[in-house]
Amino acid sequence: MYFALLLNEVTSNKANFRTAIQTGFSFLWASAQWLYPYFKSRAYNAPQIELNAMLPINLLVTFLVLGFGIVALVSGLRRKFPPYCAFLGHTRFSNYFMIMIFPIQTHYLKWSWDRLAAIGLFAIPFWLVLHFGLMPLRK
Repeated sequence: MYFALLLNEVTSNKANFRTAIQTGFSFLWASAQWLYPYFKSRAYNAPQIELNAMLPINLLVTFLVLGFGIVALVSGLRRKFPPYCAFLGHTRFSNYFMIMIFPIQTHYLKWSWDRLAAIGLFAIPFWLVLHFGLMPLRK
């Protein structure tokens, strides 16, 4: 994820439909990975999902990422963004977003109001540092 973020930081800033497909795939892959541990496979039985093991915020974030992934993928394939969704054409956005929430979504850290506030407080300044700091490397 970090390599993809840095690689995307040195590419064009313009949102396009190819990067929307990449963003959609990244979001769908992440949401599938976050949902996978909750499917318990029993010997010779069909997999069963155990949603009671997930915190409601994890479910909300997982399905939000899943929804963004579907919208981004469909937008890239149709070559048309819905209103206010052009940000899904920026792969930088998806990589940065995944890096921020991945440890929390994989239960390495627990969701808390402090962590949510820290993400909100530091996300924009860090994004601006990456954006403007690596601007000389972009064409």
